[in-house]
Amino acid sequence: MKTILIPVDFSENAEKAIAAAKIIAAETGSKLLLMYVYQPYVTDIAITEPISSLPIYQQLEDSYRKQLDKYVADAIAEGFNADSAWKSDGIHAAIISQAKESKADLIVMGRTGKGGFLDKLIGSSATGVALDAPCPVLIVPPQSSIQKFKKIIYATQLEYEENDLILQAIGFGKRLGARITFLKVNSRTQPDIQSDEQYISEITAELDIPTSDIVIRNSNGILSGIEDYCDEVQADLLIVSSRHRSFLEEYLINPSLTKKLVVRTHLPLLVYHLRED
Repeated sequence: MKTILIPVDFSENAEKAIAAAKIIAAETGSKLLLMYVYQPYVTDIAITEPISSLPIYQQLEDSYRKQLDKYVADAIAEGFNADSAWKSDGIHAAIISQAKESKADLIVMGRTGKGGFLDKLIGSSATGVALDAPCPVLIVPPQSSIQKFKKIIYATQLEYEENDLILQAIGFGKRLGARITFLKVNSRTQPDIQSDEQYISEITAELDIPTSDIVIRNSNGILSGIEDYCDEVQADLLIVSSRHRSFLEEYLINPSLTKKLVVRTHLPLLVYHLRED
C-alpha cells in the first residue's frame, strides 16, 4: 500500500478520517494525500453584484488552501509522508478522478461533515464513491472513536469467488497486526445459492484460514445480524465486498446491503470491490 487518499472538508469528522488514515499509514508506510474539492463561485449574469463582493470568494478559497496546507504540515511534523490535492469539480467525479490519477490504494473519508461538502455524500453519492472507486474505500462514521484496527470482521455471504478479496483483507490485517474473523449471517430474507460447507472447505484449504476464524450466525436480518455480532465482539472495523450483479442475482439477493451499511453503520466500514472480467 503506497498511497492513501483522504477527501476533507475541515469538519470534525474529516479529522477522524485523517486519524484513521494515519493509523494505517503508520503500519504500512503509505503516503497521505489530503484532498479538497472546491466548488468555484459562478456569477449569475442576471444578477447585478457589486464588484467589491467578488474578493470574498477569493478569500474563502485562500482560507481553504491554508487549512489544507496545515493538515499536510501537521502530518509531516508527525513523521508522515504527506501531500495535498486540490480539485474544482463535482464531488463524486473529483474523488474518483483523483484516486485514478494518484493510483490510490485506499480512500479514507468521513461519512458526514458539518455544513461541508461531505454532507452531500449521504445516500446515493456516498455509496457511489464507495462502489465506483478504483480502490477500496474506508468510510468513517461520525460516532466512531478510532484508536486501533486490531479486531476486524469480514462479512461475507459465502456465495461468490471472493478469494482475491479475502487475500487482500488478510494481507491488510497482517500489516495492521489485526485478527480477521469471517462472518456469515443466515437470514430468510436472503437465500443461499450454494452450501456454506462447500465454500468454507474451499477457502480453508486454499487460503489456510482456520475454521475457528469463520463464524455463522442466524438472524432475522442480515444487516442487524452483522451489526449485532460486531457489537458483541467489539470490532474495530467491518469489511464488506461489493460487485455489480446479474439480473438473476439482483432478483435473488438483496442488492442494497453495502449501500445500507455505508449510510447507517456506526463502525468504520471498508468496502472492497469484486471486479468482473
